[in-house]
Amino acid sequence: MSDQQSHATPDQSHAIKGNIVAMRHRLEQALVNAGRPADSAAILAVSKTKPAAMLRAAFDVGQRLFGENYLQEALEKQRSLTDLDGIEWHYIGAIQSNKTRDVAEHFSWVHTVDREKIARRLSEARPPAMGALDICLQVNISREESKSGVMPEALSALAEQVLALPNLRLRGLMAIPAASDDPAQQHLSHARLRELFEELTRRHPEAPLDTLSMGMSGDMEAAIDEGATLVRLGTAIFGSRD
Repeated sequence: MSDQQSHATPDQSHAIKGNIVAMRHRLEQALVNAGRPADSAAILAVSKTKPAAMLRAAFDVGQRLFGENYLQEALEKQRSLTDLDGIEWHYIGAIQSNKTRDVAEHFSWVHTVDREKIARRLSEARPPAMGALDICLQVNISREESKSGVMPEALSALAEQVLALPNLRLRGLMAIPAASDDPAQQHLSHARLRELFEELTRRHPEAPLDTLSMGMSGDMEAAIDEGATLVRLGTAIFGSRD
């Protein structure tokens, strides 16, 4: 199905609606089990490789937050979905220096800032009329060479640099821990990020720090237990990727 097709097929719409309902229920239960308020975490629907028509189907059943990994694909979807009032676009992919202007001009949030150069370029490119760009700093919590992210010991310095930039609003932290099926290991990785977040809020009480972007379908419960406010769900909503 191409992005030019304006609506998902009935089967696709039905599947997406059912998946969103199931994931909302799972999130609600995880929050209850963690003793947290029902509105203290939300689903970020990760729609990479999926056409705009499928995002429209998710929007039709109340999904508003969408995360995109690939810039050109995201811009095409945004052009196809300009009529959807209230949709919120989050950039969650790697950021190249030459793409910072497009990211700054077309997204409400960026989750993947991990160095000062990218943060500065985003601030410089952000149109003043759009207001400050909401930022999460990506932390390489598992210290994997294959992963992006600032190392934990360098986080404080990067946060101070970002807080000094005029067109960015530092909201929190994001991480993609090393994959594990062990609940204990999942908890440990998410707890490390939460501890860094808590330290950051103590150092900078003036900052609007309120966001922990962590957890996916395989570790949602552990992430919620450790304080996640945004869980990133892709195939659990849209099905396996193309």
